[in-house]
Amino acid sequence: MVLDSKLAISIACNAAENKQAIDIKVLDIKDISPIADYFIICSGNSSTQVKAIADEIEDKLTESGFPISHREGYDTARWILLDFGDIIIHVFHNEDREFYDIERLWADAEVVNF
Repeated sequence: MVLDSKLAISIACNAAENKQAIDIKVLDIKDISPIADYFIICSGNSSTQVKAIADEIEDKLTESGFPISHREGYDTARWILLDFGDIIIHVFHNEDREFYDIERLWADAEVVNF
């Protein structure tokens, strides 16, 4: 794992934990997809918590020098995607995470301990 990616993953996961994100998972997808090297997936129990988690992650990463390149889903706060290039972060509302089950879709990815 590249040092910058390791640092960004640590910052993002700690930020998510600070907002009591549920079931934080890091998937290494670099060998199975060209879109990113890592996915971070987590969830919250309400739209308010989902936004708070996404805000905290984005704030902490940008403060640390990792600029965001794209953000989607913030208005509805059911599935917020934060694109930091090599790392894509998915912050789900619990119900939507169960429905979309992207961990199953990316089952070939290695789960990374953070």
